[in-house]
Amino acid sequence: MWQSVILLIGILISLFGVVLIYDARTITNRVFSFGDQNEASLGLKMIGFILCIVGALIIILNK
Repeated sequence: MWQSVILLIGILISLFGVVLIYDARTITNRVFSFGDQNEASLGLKMIGFILCIVGALIIILNK
């Protein structure tokens, strides 16, 4: 039972990371209003990449 819950959490974390990577530019246009949006989108992409790695590790190490 708990393994299924942990697996679902890992999948959701990875999915959220992929969404951050894919839609970083549109998210920064909607949320942030400062001039340099390239740095903000780069930051969101890095956070998304880290979340993908964390979610994949949760999925892999869930035994």
